Amino acid sequence: MSVNPMAYEAQFFGFTPQTCMLRIYIAFQDYLFEIMMVVESVILKKLDGFPGSNISRSQVRKSTEKFLLFMKERFDKLFSKMEEVLLQLVLSIPKNVLLPEDKVQAQYPYSKEQFQELQDEVNQLQEQYRAEAAAGQALRAELEEQKVVQAELEKILEWFDGFDNICREHGTGNFKESLAFLTKNSKKLQDVLKDVEKKSKKIKKSDQLL
Repeated sequence: MSVNPMAYEAQFFGFTPQTCMLRIYIAFQDYLFEIMMVVESVILKKLDGFPGSNISRSQVRKSTEKFLLFMKERFDKLFSKMEEVLLQLVLSIPKNVLLPEDKVQAQYPYSKEQFQELQDEVNQLQEQYRAEAAAGQALRAELEEQKVVQAELEKILEWFDGFDNICREHGTGNFKESLAFLTKNSKKLQDVLKDVEKKSKKIKKSDQLL
């Protein structure tokens, strides 16, 4: 088998020429083996028709294997020549031939330094894309948080609107007036509680003295 990688041919055919030749070689070997098995079975049937024959089945098998080895040696020699011809004249691409996808490189050649510059530019663009993608993800997360906050604010506004309606139904004016009224009454209630606590402490002290 040829050791030449033939990478350009592999790019064109989609497989390496050596792989193709190897499959052909294995297929021929399999066919040769099958043929020898058929020949052996025919010989054994013929021998069964001659009961007085001195040839045993083991002798037929040894002869078959010997003949198979002989055929394989001849086949290998012929196949090596066929492989050489096919790889050189059929499965090879001439040096002056360019594949369609490589014609652009011939029209627009570039040096190693130019290629490195393009590679650096590509890497920079990739970094910018990653940064923009991360920023976009952060913005989407912030929008989701704003939606949650907006929903909570809407609930609070609905609660205030409902409270305002209740105040109007009970004739207590608008919400601001009601809130001022509740604040004033709560302060009065706190003062009353403090007064009760003071009187309670005085009563406890007088009880202790008695």
